[in-house]
Amino acid sequence: ITCPGVLLKDKQELYLSVFVLGQYKKTECVPAVFPLFFQERLLFEKAFPNIVDPGDLVKLLEFDTAVLELIQLVPPVGKVLATYEENTRDFLFPDPKLTHGHRGLEREILMKRSPSFTGIAPKLRFSTISLISDSLLSLGRSHIQ
Repeated sequence: ITCPGVLLKDKQELYLSVFVLGQYKKTECVPAVFPLFFQERLLFEKAFPNIVDPGDLVKLLEFDTAVLELIQLVPPVGKVLATYEENTRDFLFPDPKLTHGHRGLEREILMKRSPSFTGIAPKLRFSTISLISDSLLSLGRSHIQ
């Protein structure tokens, strides 16, 4: 995360929280000095047992929201410095179509800074890799794909 020219007055560490596919994960904490480096992979897995057609999955992901927050460990509960929200389909698959694209292509987004954050909006550089696979689910005695 870059934010040229911004110095944080609070010196407590920061982390990035990510909410995708109904799951919440967060990075390890890093010192409060820009640029922030989170050298981590966050893995989100989800089964959609009632989805057979990939087009139906795309529609479902369009109604889900991915939320990223840059949080500083300021007592008592932490302070949100910046956020980013986007429907999960566009977050995971930024190309116009759900196709085999460039795996792990680096992206940049501008986060929306909170009112208490002074300076320019932080820019987040990251990449996503998405894998959709068929699986056999056992429902009693019958198997469906």
